[in-house]
Amino acid sequence: MHDHRDLCERAVSPLEIAAGLEAHGLTDRTAARYRHRDVFALAEELYARTPARPAGPAVAAPPPQGPDTEARAGWTLFALLPGAACLATAGLLRTTEGVLGGGVRAAVTVTGALLACLALRLCLGRGPLRAPEGAGRAGMYACWLLSFAVYGEGLLAQVVSGGPDGPWEAGPAPLLGLTAALAPAAWCAHLFTVRAHRKLTGSRALEEFGAGVRPLLLAAVALFVCALLPLLFLADLGFGGDGLPVAAAALGVLFFLARLLAAHGLPEPGTVALAAACAMEAAAPALVLAGRLPGLEPLARPVHALVAAGGTGAVPALACGAAALGLLVHASAALSRASAHTRA
Repeated sequence: MHDHRDLCERAVSPLEIAAGLEAHGLTDRTAARYRHRDVFALAEELYARTPARPAGPAVAAPPPQGPDTEARAGWTLFALLPGAACLATAGLLRTTEGVLGGGVRAAVTVTGALLACLALRLCLGRGPLRAPEGAGRAGMYACWLLSFAVYGEGLLAQVVSGGPDGPWEAGPAPLLGLTAALAPAAWCAHLFTVRAHRKLTGSRALEEFGAGVRPLLLAAVALFVCALLPLLFLADLGFGGDGLPVAAAALGVLFFLARLLAAHGLPEPGTVALAAACAMEAAAPALVLAGRLPGLEPLARPVHALVAAGGTGAVPALACGAAALGLLVHASAALSRASAHTRA
C-alpha cells in the first residue's frame, strides 16, 4: 500500500488496481508472497484497506457498458466516409474519362484525396479506432505505405526492367479497398474491446484473463480478414485486375493491428512495425539500382528472384506480411495484459 498508494486512492474498482499492479510487474507469483492466491485477490484487499475508502468487502465493478446505438451509428457513419469519398472520386474519373481534360481530372483527384483524408481524420478521431495517446509517427509511415500500394508495383516493374523510364502506372484499387474496409475494422476492434472487458470482469487470475483474450484477438483479426478480402477483390476487379491483392491484404492487417494497439494505449509497437515495412519496401528499388554499380551486382539478386517468383507485388506482400506477423505476435502478448484494457 505504501508503494502503490496513489494507484489505490485513484482507483474506482479493484480491477483498476489489479491492472495497475500488473503494469508495475506484479504477477500472481508475487501476490503469493503476500499470502494471496492471485493479483486480483491482492487488489481487492488493497481497495478495501485504502484509507480514503470505507472499510469492508470490495464491491465488484459492474461490467463496462458499451456505447449506445446512437454512438455506434455515429462512428460507423464516420468509418464509411473515407471509402465513400474514394469510391465517388473513382466513379467520377471513370465516367468522365475522355471528356474532362488532364488539368480538370487532376483537380478532381486532388479534391477527392483531400476529402478522403478529412474523412479518415474524423473516423480515427472517435469510436473504437481512436488512439487516446495519439499514434506518433505512424501517420507518416502509413502515407508511405499507401503511396507504395498505389505506385510501388509500377516503380518496381520499371526499375527491374532497366528503368525508371518515366511516369509509372498507378494502381488505385488497394487504396479503394482499404478505405472501404475501415468500417469492418472499426466493428472488429469494437467487438474485441467489448469481449475483452467482459473477460476482465469475469476473470479471477491474470493467466485466466490472458488465456481468454488471445483467442479473441485471433478471432478479431480473422473476422477482419474475411471482410477485407472481398472488398479488395471487388476493388481490384473494378479496375480491371484479375488476381487477389495479397500485398494490400497484408497491408490492411498491418494497419488494423497497429491501430488496435494504439487504441489500447500502445502506439509504439505499431509505429515500429510500419517503419520496418517502409524500410523493406524502400530497400527493394534501392538494391536494384545499387546492383547496377560495378561489383555490386549481388545486391540486386534477391529482389530479382523475388519478383521473378511472385511478381512485383511480392515485395510489398513480403514487407507488410512480415511486419504484420511480428506485430500479431507482439499484440497477442501485449493485449493479453489487463493493464492494456483499462486504457481502451
